[in-house]
Amino acid sequence: MSTYLIKDAKVLGGDAQDVLIRDGVIAGIGADLSADPGADGAIVVEADGHVLLPGLVDLHTHLREPGREDAETVATGARAAALGGFTAVHAMANTDPVADTAGVVEQVWRLGQESGRCDVHPVGAVTVGLEGKRLAELGAMADSAARVRVFSDDGKCVDDAVMMRRALEYVKAFDGVVAQHAQEPRLTEGAQMNEGTVSGELGLRGWPAVAEESIIARDVLLTAHVDSRLHVCHVSTAGSVEILRWAKSKGWNVTAEVTPHHLLLTDELVRSYDPVYKVNPPLRTAADVTALREALADGTIDAVATDHAPHPSEDKDCEWAVAAMGMLGLETALAIVQQTMVDTGLMDWAGVADRMSTRPAAIGRLDGHGRPVAVGEPANLVLVDPTPRRTVEPSELASRSRNTPYAGMELPGKVVATFLRGVPTVIDGKLA
Repeated sequence: MSTYLIKDAKVLGGDAQDVLIRDGVIAGIGADLSADPGADGAIVVEADGHVLLPGLVDLHTHLREPGREDAETVATGARAAALGGFTAVHAMANTDPVADTAGVVEQVWRLGQESGRCDVHPVGAVTVGLEGKRLAELGAMADSAARVRVFSDDGKCVDDAVMMRRALEYVKAFDGVVAQHAQEPRLTEGAQMNEGTVSGELGLRGWPAVAEESIIARDVLLTAHVDSRLHVCHVSTAGSVEILRWAKSKGWNVTAEVTPHHLLLTDELVRSYDPVYKVNPPLRTAADVTALREALADGTIDAVATDHAPHPSEDKDCEWAVAAMGMLGLETALAIVQQTMVDTGLMDWAGVADRMSTRPAAIGRLDGHGRPVAVGEPANLVLVDPTPRRTVEPSELASRSRNTPYAGMELPGKVVATFLRGVPTVIDGKLA
């Protein structure tokens, strides 16, 4: 294993230092480490004052394999993740077959190991086939080689209160967490976009905020009742933020995530009728975006999660009503967070490290990720140059799909290097 010396890196955006990586761990941090005998023969990476963060961790990624390899594979998704600065991702369970058994989650986990680009941690389904009728093999998935700790029917809501209670009770046995896709199905039948002024003007069936908020309210109460762990996926409304803030004030074990696109984009974009903006939950109002940013800044929302949802062109290049829901996110997430949170002064780089690495790793119970940039810690790192601006070109993305809502948009920052346990997966902005 090669030794690397990162010169003049601003750890968490602080003062420039040298960081020595040897045998997969951080061996030294300080000024002018080139004098250290252990650095002899090291490969030097000139950071030039770029920001060094712990490797990013995504709690919510759709890698589509098995079943929809035309949209994405574990290998292509892992490449996109590495280019985005991620060293670990959680692969959601809505594959074909569904990841509701030990066999399927182990398959996904092994594919991740084979890719070598980032650690892939499968998310197990809460219910068999995501059908909401009976619990999946939660214990078997937890005991499998994949060591599953996050369970979700994402794409569908566990809308049955009894089923949700049973799941919350079950995961306590192995310190798991239920990640809920909060969407009351009866309130969103046939819904096409956020319910509000724009939906009324466009004549599209609305998706009310209460459909999300009512499920979150129910589930935080259930979580408190059984003393378990709840994670709320892709929070999108100001009302959801208030419920989460209240639940946390009670000391309940509730966490939540927000997507990059809900931090930036609004339902005004739907006026174009471009299906690239069709997503679940839908893009909301500017007021919701403001509330989400503030909640991420003050810690009410714990994490940024991409909800990376690749689709082949035939599922997006069609009329709005029949288009699939979802957007790409892995390669642009850090840039969106820089633009919406750092460049606006709402958060510093230490806060980015907390919301995109430390807390997601803790929620997913990942060892070795989300650790401090300190001597003796695993060298899972990302080096970011926040200065340049780049125009997003879909054809240049590593994902197998092209459904990015940021096509043609100029975004800040560039991932210069990503290290996974001391091995560069990205160097000079390109796959190693």
